[in-house]
This record gives sequence, C-alpha cells and structure tokens, in this order.
Amino acid sequence: MDKVDTLVTAVRTELAAAANPVKAPEMQRYMKSAMPFHGVPKPERQTITRRLFAEHPLPDRASLVAAAGKLWREAEFREERYVAIDLTGHRAHARWQDSSLLPLYEEMVVTGAWWDYVDEIASRRVGPILRAEPAVVGPLMRKWAVDADHWRRRTAIICQLAAKDEIDLELLTFAIEASIGESDFFLRKGIGWALRQHARQDPEWVKRFVDAHAGLSPLSVREALKHVPH
Repeated sequence: MDKVDTLVTAVRTELAAAANPVKAPEMQRYMKSAMPFHGVPKPERQTITRRLFAEHPLPDRASLVAAAGKLWREAEFREERYVAIDLTGHRAHARWQDSSLLPLYEEMVVTGAWWDYVDEIASRRVGPILRAEPAVVGPLMRKWAVDADHWRRRTAIICQLAAKDEIDLELLTFAIEASIGESDFFLRKGIGWALRQHARQDPEWVKRFVDAHAGLSPLSVREALKHVPH
C-alpha cells in the first residue's frame, strides 16, 4: 500500500472509530446533507487529523492531490470531505499551495456545491493563491464570477475575505456586479459578507459602493453595512 492509500485508509478507520450515532443525524440535518455524517465534531476531527497527517507525511504535491482527491471523490461520510480540505491546508503542504491546485479546488467547489465546503476553499485556499499569483488567478476569478454555476460565482465573490489591504477592488467590484441581479440566497449573502469584511479596512469605500449600486438586495446591503457607522 502506498503512502496515499495508507493515509486515506487511516483517515477512514479513525473517523469510523470516533463515530457518534447520536450526533450524526443532528449534524446531517443541520447541514441539509444528502451524505451522512459519522458524527465527529470539528475539534475531534482536528485532533485526529493532526496526528494522522504527522504519522503519514506525503512526499510531494502529486501525493497531496491524489490523497485529497481520493478522500473527496470516494467519500461516504461528510467528514471525509472535510478531511480532504483539511489535508490541503495542512502547514506541511503550504509550499505546494499554488495555481496548480486550482483544478482540485474547482472540483471541490462544483461537486461539493454547499457553503460548508465552498467557503473554506474560497477564502483559505483560492484567496491566498490569488494574492500570490494575481496574474494567473485574477482572470480565472473573473470567469468564475460570470459562470452559470453559482458556487463558482460565490467563490469569486468571497475569495478575498482575508485580503485586507492586498484586496483587488476591481476584481471584487466585477464579481459583485456580475451577481447583483441574482436572487440566490448564497450569492446575496456572499456579496454582503465580502463588503462587510472590506468595511473593516475601508468603510467609506463600502458606503460609496452601496450608494452607487441601487440593485443590491436588502440582504446584501444589511450585511455590508452591519458594522459601518451611519
């Protein structure tokens, strides 16, 4: 068994051993998930993965992609997909975080198609790569911003949540304006979230943006101005 299969098998075994049949249906119901849960809360999952990732180090980027992809595609329980995302963000793999991982993240965004997956990938995986490689990732986010898939669009909108003063305001504006007319709750909420986060850096810019975009939904406006003095 190679390093990828060994890690994947260990993850599945440990999650199954930690399963909580009482919590599992509650977690599935809360997440409105068709895929069942083992019932392993995030703190317990992180304890397990911290140990397993140390015990089963991956030798290269290809192994990371293979292991994360296998956990993701073959998942029978939702926690396996959470671990796939956790694996990509582990500090030992930071040196491999570049645009070559975007096809994997895109697959996760499109096939996961729910906020618990997409928000982590957008803000903590795609966002840092965007800031490191703006010439490569910026044009891709512009394509995602107008894509028919709303989860690609949400990713383009919220991928700069942690950008602070490195934010690309032209990209943020483009991504938001592309979805202003959409009725989808997650797009409207994402727009408000992205604006609210930037308001921590520049509340006046956010106020001007809201004033200049009458088509913003009440939800987006409410979220955008939540912490902006009136």
